[in-house]
Amino acid sequence: MDGSTSFFSDLLGSIAERGRALLDIGRERRPTGAVKAAGLTELCERLLSGRGEASGVALAQDILVAYRGLKTGERVAFFEALAQAFGPDRPRLDRAIAAYGAGASARTLAELHAASEPRRQELVRRLNLAPGATALLVKMRADLLDALARRPDLAEVDGDFVHLFASWFNRGFLVLRRIDWSTPANVLEKIIRYEAVHEIRDWNDLRARVDSPDRRCYAFFHPALVDEPLIFVEVALTREAPDAIAPILAEKRTPLDPTSAKTAVFYSISNCQRGLGGVTFGNFLIKQVVEEISREFPNLTNFVTLSPVPGFRSWLEGERRNPASAVLTGEDRAALEALDAGGTPDEAARTALRPVVAALAAHYFLIARTSKGKPIDPVARFHLGNGARLERINPFGDLSTRGMKQGAGLMVNYRYVLADIEKNHEAFFDKAEIVASPAVRKLLRAETQQRALAVREAVV
Repeated sequence: MDGSTSFFSDLLGSIAERGRALLDIGRERRPTGAVKAAGLTELCERLLSGRGEASGVALAQDILVAYRGLKTGERVAFFEALAQAFGPDRPRLDRAIAAYGAGASARTLAELHAASEPRRQELVRRLNLAPGATALLVKMRADLLDALARRPDLAEVDGDFVHLFASWFNRGFLVLRRIDWSTPANVLEKIIRYEAVHEIRDWNDLRARVDSPDRRCYAFFHPALVDEPLIFVEVALTREAPDAIAPILAEKRTPLDPTSAKTAVFYSISNCQRGLGGVTFGNFLIKQVVEEISREFPNLTNFVTLSPVPGFRSWLEGERRNPASAVLTGEDRAALEALDAGGTPDEAARTALRPVVAALAAHYFLIARTSKGKPIDPVARFHLGNGARLERINPFGDLSTRGMKQGAGLMVNYRYVLADIEKNHEAFFDKAEIVASPAVRKLLRAETQQRALAVREAVV
């Protein structure tokens, strides 16, 4: 924590204590976990109706302390109150609609816009006045995401959090920092904990990833979340684009002289804050890391990922269970039985399976779609949406237990060509086009594609 951040935090704490005295809320009366959602709702109404800044900071702090003491059911009840009692001010909105209908002007439009905003957005803004509130609100939203799985009616509350977080965490506030062995230990511990793609086994493994001359790690930070990475990317410098993860993660490998590297490989990207899900950082991160690493190593000419395919195994098993699948041939079904024994198929089985998996993977990426017409793979949506190109399909690129379970061992390379990023991005979002290399498109079987299209047309 730098001096200015510490001073500002101390100042807010001092204001909160003075405000608490004004509110006659002593420490013995500070809300605890026994405070139910109804009482917390009353405090929120007081916060919204108050005008004093000092008392507002104190009240915001007390509300957040009380919230952390609630049990799961009480937190859900609090979110219900936010949905039901903290929407737009209806009388004000009705007046604004009538005024705008009677005479449209910049003034009546501004009032209509203000009146239509849910009151909970202003509530969250005022809660954010408390010391350390931003981190607590991010955790609150993580609780809300847990509740959403069973309570879709709370989606409007979640939408307000996302709306505010998108402003608070926009690219202008983010700081890119390189993670290396001199990074404070508390941050390095979080890198180990938050790694979501390839588990970091121990401190030696971490050091190999962040301190080897041919490895780099970068993370985005926000001034309000001190020493809390938001997202980080691990980079390997290689001569060629890799087709498997094992050589990159090998414990006993010989580091490459980075000046001889031609390729930067983004082999792991991990979001660290569940409460910031849906707030996009990754596209900015990759583009800025490309700029940073290119300045350090101007010899780099190729920027690729080595990405897992976490939904491929599930999709594949769904097709196998479907006797009318338009994707699988009889030969495919027979070959895929090698996956049923569990674990990793031996080398002979993998050799026989590679062309089958490659062709099915091409269909998975280029033809299969969600109900909304998007690629069904979340990692594909991320990279293609960022302007990358699907460059190469790598059957059995990840033979780990997790890699086999989620993706049947499949990995892919996405390639970022700086001159094409914007064009590819627009093609993906405007035309739903999957930008892929000729090598990937050649893997797609014409007969399978025709059968799939015929089935789709019959359903329509």
